[in-house]
Amino acid sequence: MNRPLPADVLAPPVIGGRELTIEEVAAIAGGTGATLCDEPAFRERIARGAAFVERLLAAEGEIYGVTTGYGDSCSVGVSFDLATELPIHLMRFHGCGLGEPFSRQQTRAILAARLASLARGYSGVRPVLLERITALLQHDLLPRMPSEGSVGASGDLTPLSYLAAVLMGEREVWQGDELVPAGPALAAAGIAPIVLAPKEALAIMNGTAVMTGLACLAWLRADYLSRLASRITALTAIATRGNPNHFDAALFAVKPHAGQNEVAAWIRTDLAQLPQTGAPMRLQDRYSIRCAPHVIGVLRDALPWMRRDIENELNSANDNPIIDPDLERVLHGGHFYGGHIAFAMDAMKNAVASIADLLDRQLALLVDSRYNHGLPQNLSGARGARAAINHGFKAVQIGVSAWTAEALKNTMPMTSFSRSTECHNQDKVSMGTIAARDCLRVIELAEQVGAALVLAATQALELRQRQGDLPDASLAEGVRRFRDAVRGQVELLAEDRPLEADLRATLAQLRGRAWELY
Repeated sequence: MNRPLPADVLAPPVIGGRELTIEEVAAIAGGTGATLCDEPAFRERIARGAAFVERLLAAEGEIYGVTTGYGDSCSVGVSFDLATELPIHLMRFHGCGLGEPFSRQQTRAILAARLASLARGYSGVRPVLLERITALLQHDLLPRMPSEGSVGASGDLTPLSYLAAVLMGEREVWQGDELVPAGPALAAAGIAPIVLAPKEALAIMNGTAVMTGLACLAWLRADYLSRLASRITALTAIATRGNPNHFDAALFAVKPHAGQNEVAAWIRTDLAQLPQTGAPMRLQDRYSIRCAPHVIGVLRDALPWMRRDIENELNSANDNPIIDPDLERVLHGGHFYGGHIAFAMDAMKNAVASIADLLDRQLALLVDSRYNHGLPQNLSGARGARAAINHGFKAVQIGVSAWTAEALKNTMPMTSFSRSTECHNQDKVSMGTIAARDCLRVIELAEQVGAALVLAATQALELRQRQGDLPDASLAEGVRRFRDAVRGQVELLAEDRPLEADLRATLAQLRGRAWELY
């Protein structure tokens, strides 16, 4: 399911004249530059759409948002001499975002998604607009973009107004870690601000770029987390002397969900070298181990259709109106509606939170000597008399419960909270951007749970090995390499110490996808 990252190993992704992948958006978000397609046919098509808009404007044709007001004000005509000022007003009156600004990585993903949509050639913008957005990415001059204020239809209007403003030299950009006025920063980088043409502010703002950029980042994080949860399950099964027959290929063949079978196969590979001597310790392990493929498999089976919908949105023209340069038609519709992204994000956060809950239950088994089948209470590595004053992972388990509970609380589907707004013109909206933000928060919490389980399950494995009946030769290569990679960053917990630094270091490894997983 993972695709190669050409942007990581070759050149920056080319935008325009081709489809963009989730991985390429993530590479751009991570700092890789972007290149605008330089093929003459691509440039000519973009210019043709802008020229068509200019001709309509000169002929005093009616175009929504060009010669009319916006939204419910579409019945208000705008004279030719004021049409050039209209996009400036659209950009300015939408400058009302609140909340924390999107991170630099998120902002780069958003810019990449907007650029990809405009480059489809159905938005009636000039090539210079695409060049300027590309230049912002290349120079890493990123709009300060507040994260709150979009209902996900008519697109991500308010947050994307900050991109439109920066292109005109207004508001602020991040320059390194410093927030500076956009005008001087653009000048210092040799980027001339532009006066937006009549359709261009609407084309920038009236689309799904914010939710789509965030969804690209969420997809990759969820994919990796599902793989990590499978490895953690294998470690937990080994450490608790679980029954490997729960992952038998014949068992899973009779319930052929592809993702569920994929997870079972991964875990089966991790358990393959364990000695098969006599009957297993238990006929049936608890659900958090025995049913792990069924829980993780839900996300694995959902990821393909989520990728399909995210990449469809990414590679679509999703503003309004659509300008068809081939048929020379203006098509008024609702492609700014982010329903597919909203639904994918609501589904993803639900499946991810369920994985966090699964791992929370696994940790509860690992730390409790009534259920961990011979491991020390709280996975303490202390020995002898000092064992009485050491408490191992006791507080970590409390933290994991807190993070899991918060993740589960955030699974309420945002798509169920559509509100009628803007004089009942926007009377059914997707809430896709809030759904994407919620999804990323759930993923963040689940990753914290995952980091804690990485440390706890690795500790449990080594404590079991310390008992002398689990030699290294009985561990699969992937398990050994994973254990060694974790231990290269964090020492075994032999004596109580504050674990925050260890958790943060492990979390950084997780979010950097540092471990090779299946």
